[in-house]
Amino acid sequence: MTVTIYHNPRCSKSRATLQLLQDKGIEPEVIEYLQTPPDASTLRDILDLLKQDPRQFMRTKEDAYGANNLADQSLDEGQLIDAMVANPILIERPIVLANGKAAVGRPPENILEIL
Repeated sequence: MTVTIYHNPRCSKSRATLQLLQDKGIEPEVIEYLQTPPDASTLRDILDLLKQDPRQFMRTKEDAYGANNLADQSLDEGQLIDAMVANPILIERPIVLANGKAAVGRPPENILEIL
């Protein structure tokens, strides 16, 4: 089984999710998404797997959310995804991909259902 985690090592939930995977004997591919952000196509694929729209997947308390006026309801999906590509700090974390499914590790135990 291939498992990937979009990880931010500064985030306690992301660290806890990675540790949970490792405790289960899984060594995932770790993508530090602030260093290597996903492209728009990858984000669309993840959103499809999560069955979420971009606004549900954004960290609305980040400065970049307000600075880019992302609360504007007239922005379409493409504009929101482009904002996350340009400002990956806006992407909810951690994201785990496994078995053709995705889960956000908030709380970390959420990922267990896709393993």
